[in-house]
Amino acid sequence: MFSITLDSFIRIISVGILAYIGLVVFLRASGKRTLTKLNAFDLVVTVALGSTLATILLSKDVSLLEGLTAFALLILMQFAITFMAVRWNGFSKFIKSEPQLLYLDGSFLEGAMKKERINKAEILQAVRNQGTGDMEGVKAVVLETDGSLSIISGQTGDALANVKSDRKI
Repeated sequence: MFSITLDSFIRIISVGILAYIGLVVFLRASGKRTLTKLNAFDLVVTVALGSTLATILLSKDVSLLEGLTAFALLILMQFAITFMAVRWNGFSKFIKSEPQLLYLDGSFLEGAMKKERINKAEILQAVRNQGTGDMEGVKAVVLETDGSLSIISGQTGDALANVKSDRKI
């Protein structure tokens, strides 16, 4: 349980280096969009790539070629999904959530917060993380499609055009 053989050590090092190089090559070839975290789907792909790398490294039952094939499949599927999402609005709406307004002009939008399972303390934390110490300077808070909170100070402008809200923006 706590020991490692020379053979397994050499396998982990050699397969690890080759799998890592393979992953870097695939990611460079597929472009920056592959590792963005613009929505939940992107996060799943990123986690799946990490899980696949761990499996390649630690499981003797998975060959390097099988692991590289899994990398290629995940990246190809992510490319296909994002390709279709950019070209067809209906498909994009099917796979992506809409950003949700949680706070506007000094008011917490309790209904939206409850629906999205976000509490006031989490919004206040996001505001503090941005370096703002007073909600008075905050115009709006939006729960983005990737699960992050965007804090808007000053004018809201057209940046809120695609944000779902129960209130008029």
